[in-house]
Amino acid sequence: MKCKICKAPAAVALKSHNAAFCPDCYKDFFARQVARGIEGQKLFTRDERILVALSGGKDSLALMLELARQDYNVTGLHIDLAIPGSSAAARGVVERFCAKHGLKLLIKDMAAEGLPIPAVKERLHRPICSACGKIKRHFFNKVALDEGFDALATGHNLDDEAARLFSNTLRWDTAYLSDQGPLLPGEHGFARKVKPLWRLTEFETANYAFLMGIENHYAPCPYSPGASFTVLKGLLQRLETAMPGRKLDFYQGFLARGRPVFARREAEEGVELAPCPQCGYPTSSGDLCGVCRIREALRGE
Repeated sequence: MKCKICKAPAAVALKSHNAAFCPDCYKDFFARQVARGIEGQKLFTRDERILVALSGGKDSLALMLELARQDYNVTGLHIDLAIPGSSAAARGVVERFCAKHGLKLLIKDMAAEGLPIPAVKERLHRPICSACGKIKRHFFNKVALDEGFDALATGHNLDDEAARLFSNTLRWDTAYLSDQGPLLPGEHGFARKVKPLWRLTEFETANYAFLMGIENHYAPCPYSPGASFTVLKGLLQRLETAMPGRKLDFYQGFLARGRPVFARREAEEGVELAPCPQCGYPTSSGDLCGVCRIREALRGE
């Protein structure tokens, strides 16, 4: 098999694009897809400061490296969750990656914040994944706003976004369908959130990470029993195998024709947000935000 561009021996074959690429041409393909994702959805510009959420996984690290290669002003943010046997390894990967490539990095330590995930898990009587996600989103947003960043970027890829859209559609969750997409504008105390990898699949990002020699943290979280997204991703992958390109068509079709309809409906109904009286984070609860309620639970209040 030969590279579609230069005719050298191919290293990566992509049925969804009816093409194969040698390592160098594949890196160029990946860069073009990221650029199209950013420019097509007007996610951000090179004049803006971008905070990249770094978990230590291949997607977020690949995103950080590619944005830096395209001369965007990026800084990484890693949330150390203080989970035994997991968090130290993930943090080490992130720190080595940023040091190797000369990239700026901020660390938020949940133990220092009084919110170590093991303690949260022990205290709360509900699935820990929900609380952990709430805490991470809180600090991603807080750091982005406190440090004056123009946007918060995450490494969500096309598989993540298609599975999330599939899940929200199965439940007809109009609130989530109204704002799902690569761009969520900043307003009402929330930072602008962007997903520059939305055109690229997990397979495509994994190939880029491998070809770029990116070390990544791949061990599953010991507290995660397995997300329902795994099942949905499997179903969509079977569809993609039978009909290459269908995932991107599904997602792009929603962005063009579905999301505007749901967004209008949600705008008509409206959701009242107010600052949390304790931390100032936007909340619809009418009282403390979710993270402050978790803090109170840890204090036994």
